[in-house]
Amino acid sequence: MNHFKTVPFGAAVMIFLSMIVIIFISLFYLKTEPHLPLMLCLVLLSGVAFIYKYSWKEIEAGLVKGIQNGVQPIIILALIGILIGAWMFSGTIPTVMIAALNLIDPGSLLILTLICCTIISSLVGSSFTTVSTVGVALMGVAIAAGVPAQWAAGAVICGACFGDKMSPMSDTTNFASGVASVNIFTHIKHMSNTTIPAFLITAFLFWYLGTTLTVNDATLENIQEIISVMEQHVQISGWTLISPLIVIALAITRIPVIPALAAGIVTAGATGILLQDGASFAQFLNVLQNGTAFEIEQETVQKMLNRGGLQSMMWSISLIMIAFALGGLMDTLQLIQTLLKGLIMRIKVKGQLILATVSSSIGVNLVTGEQYLSILIPGQSFKDAYEKMNIDKKYLSRSLEDGGTLINPLIPWGVSGAFFAQTLGVDVIAYLPFAFFLYLSPLFSVLFSFLPGRKKPAEQLAA
Repeated sequence: MNHFKTVPFGAAVMIFLSMIVIIFISLFYLKTEPHLPLMLCLVLLSGVAFIYKYSWKEIEAGLVKGIQNGVQPIIILALIGILIGAWMFSGTIPTVMIAALNLIDPGSLLILTLICCTIISSLVGSSFTTVSTVGVALMGVAIAAGVPAQWAAGAVICGACFGDKMSPMSDTTNFASGVASVNIFTHIKHMSNTTIPAFLITAFLFWYLGTTLTVNDATLENIQEIISVMEQHVQISGWTLISPLIVIALAITRIPVIPALAAGIVTAGATGILLQDGASFAQFLNVLQNGTAFEIEQETVQKMLNRGGLQSMMWSISLIMIAFALGGLMDTLQLIQTLLKGLIMRIKVKGQLILATVSSSIGVNLVTGEQYLSILIPGQSFKDAYEKMNIDKKYLSRSLEDGGTLINPLIPWGVSGAFFAQTLGVDVIAYLPFAFFLYLSPLFSVLFSFLPGRKKPAEQLAA
């Protein structure tokens, strides 16, 4: 490749800022869907590539490579959309909803949702599995109980992401520790210094929000009406829980997520056909494609039960394809690497290095929407800097996790953000202010890095 020259640091900064401006104005001022501003950023980057003498063949190769990297999350999103439809068809999610509505007081729903999702995610190590199982059911309960959907979504996501960050079974936790060359249990122990305070504050905030809810006779009557209508349209049975229990068991035993989800779909189909009145294999196939379509006059119940299907995930899948294409083109132009190299040259102290690491992971998330790249690229770029400054690399692994894993759900075109919004039925912008845990953890990581601490020669920490 005989390019005129590589993109210099100053130009890379301007390009990055231009992309942020395009996205910000489009989302918050013009109120567009996130697909179009990302497409505009693709046009911008393609123009930059031509200026720096890249051929169209090289640009196209970058786009294709980026989309290829997104094949696995795209398959997972499609399967989860299908699984939600299957669990509605089988009666799994309605069974969980009714049990929760009978047991949980609306005032305590938020804190119990947080705790329940935290436990499940810690066991399975996956925020996707947690959100698509208990998360969907608890969102239905929240809607029935009159709890604001954005509050409930925040509680579900905070709990789900706790396990995705702290569980030794989490793929991102293993990935972050591996990129930084840190023992996974050392990594988890070190993360607890910022994660536990962030989680406790989050729990307090959701408990407080729960105390502000008004639970009156009308609310209780509405809940009973919803339960009655559900029971008229779906057979409620403990047998419907076989499918999610199988999925959770497979996740705990480290079976890969795609075959685990496939097993959940097959078992849900079998239980649905056996248990639900008039259910057939042909109906099941239609549900897998288009989701359930119960004819229910009660609008709330209709919204709660008519969910899922492959088509329900196409909005997210198309968005993720564009985001991955954008990331692939940025990688071809080496823009992120150029930015990080220029940033590293300006770092002088430990606090600045950790701030730069967290910020870089957030930045990669913003422009690519991909949490693995937001861990990998800054991790590889900053690793030598931590060694040169004699800073234990467990600070690197924690910073990568905080800026990578936790920030992705806060980005509308992020893999996690697009999936959570579509699955829970709440826009990222709506639940973002209530995803307390997701931004408190990286905030604590940065703040604690600037606090003076005792020098530990054995660990060769910087003073």
